[in-house]
Amino acid sequence: MPAADAVVIGVDYGTLSGRALVVRVSDGAELGSAVHPYSHAVMDDRLTAHRGEALPPEWALQVPSDYVDVLKNAVPEALREAGVNPGDVIGIATDFTACTMVPTTTDGTPLSELPEYADRPHAYVKLWKHHAAQAQADRINELAHSRNEPWIGRYGGFISSEWEFAKGLQILEEDPEIYAAMDHWVEAADWIVWQLTGEYLRNACTAGYKGIYQDGSYPDADFLRALNPEFSGFVAEKLDHEIGQLGARAGGLSAEAAGWTGLPEGIAVAVGNVDAHVTAPAADAVAPGQMVAIMGTSTCHVMNGERLAEVPGMCGAVQGGITEGLWGYEAGQSGVGDIFAWYVENQVPGSYSAEAESRGMSIHELLTEKSATQDVGAHGLIALDWHSGNRSVLVDHELSGLMLGATLATKPEDGYRALLEATAFGTRTIIEAFNASGVPVTELVVAGGLLKNSFLMQTYADITGLPISTITSTQGPALGSAIHAAVAAGAHPDVPTAGSLMGGRRKNAYTPQPEAEAAYDELFAEYRALHDYFGRGTNDVMRRLKAIRRNAHNNRGTHDKAVAA
Repeated sequence: MPAADAVVIGVDYGTLSGRALVVRVSDGAELGSAVHPYSHAVMDDRLTAHRGEALPPEWALQVPSDYVDVLKNAVPEALREAGVNPGDVIGIATDFTACTMVPTTTDGTPLSELPEYADRPHAYVKLWKHHAAQAQADRINELAHSRNEPWIGRYGGFISSEWEFAKGLQILEEDPEIYAAMDHWVEAADWIVWQLTGEYLRNACTAGYKGIYQDGSYPDADFLRALNPEFSGFVAEKLDHEIGQLGARAGGLSAEAAGWTGLPEGIAVAVGNVDAHVTAPAADAVAPGQMVAIMGTSTCHVMNGERLAEVPGMCGAVQGGITEGLWGYEAGQSGVGDIFAWYVENQVPGSYSAEAESRGMSIHELLTEKSATQDVGAHGLIALDWHSGNRSVLVDHELSGLMLGATLATKPEDGYRALLEATAFGTRTIIEAFNASGVPVTELVVAGGLLKNSFLMQTYADITGLPISTITSTQGPALGSAIHAAVAAGAHPDVPTAGSLMGGRRKNAYTPQPEAEAAYDELFAEYRALHDYFGRGTNDVMRRLKAIRRNAHNNRGTHDKAVAA
């Protein structure tokens, strides 16, 4: 048994920064934390890590050294804030956005760190929201259905452009030299554990949900060859590797990583994991039917079930994908907080910014206050929450955002509220898909940064018709990683037990208001009509507009090269 004052560290890698959290093993007390922003943030317009070369639409890249900087800065700072003796730390665990991919050499060196490839976009990390591989995803899906591949149903009928195979195929077809130089195609969740231990081990979570690993195997070489003859060896040559189970020890902290972090060499490092999936035990919500929605820039919905079912548009059903012994289900929305941020940054007049500043509040707070006084439907708007594509249930990143009903009387708070509601409608669509497939959702548990908006939480309760429980921690993923670190270090026997001692939630923090619930049912019917009209092939205008945009970008690039010549 560990000492009473034993602690663990959870490191949560988000889209823009990494957070380290020091947690007491015995009761989950959060003793100290620190955040370190990525120096290069997200490169979605230009390759700022090199010379600022323009990137095509739908790209999103990162620099892997930014992740190591989190270990060098946030972990020591969190230890200082906690005031604990580093010798009391018995384990460390990490979680990551997914599917975020790193092309590496045999020893794990990212290709972007090799001078000869520093100017090649495909050598860099492809962040989860890199959506430029939709054409490859479409071909994977078409081929899988034409061949009746048994695994496609476990992903709701669709493989996403965000995932390992589509992104890997994009590299092959757009930069074959980078593809040839790539010895390993590594989830960032596993790459950072590789940096901590010196050993490469794939984790069962991302292998199952993002790597099409089912029943002990990946799609076979014949399938890959049918996609592209040069892709036939992708699994055997680039992807396949030993898989570690969640909560297990991946290895001991290496001497080099001990130097970065100030932690004792040899302490337990847990198998890598995904930010959404580690949050379920942090909310003590791993029982079947408890859907955990981690709401931030995007939203991930994860839930355990006792049996395997095929839910349309889900991101996967994986045995042990969240906790051992149960089927873990995942769904999600590619844009939520990102949509609200886009609206505030681009659609709000200066007078609102001035008012917010004079009142000492954020524009988000001001727009929420103004919109919260409206009756349901008073703004006359309905929106589709597809500004970053649709992850579930349509799994189509060629889709785009829409707001219908605007007039000359429409105000900024009207549009803001319509977008808040649209994301809640998207979550209700996911819940209804699960319910209809025999995987009932009995409790909605919310975690993530958007919890601080109580009006948004009440809106979700009114629209979904479910009571909403809320995680007690403000740092759910980091706490979830700490829970896995405690299990890997042997402090607790398994993840559910550790979660019951170290995690927690406020049950039924928000309950549906009957009048609002009934009014939202009417608006939801309109949302579903637009959802199916634009998302299920009746009108493919969104896809056509994306194609026009890409052509315009390509023509602009050709023109610029001609001028330069």
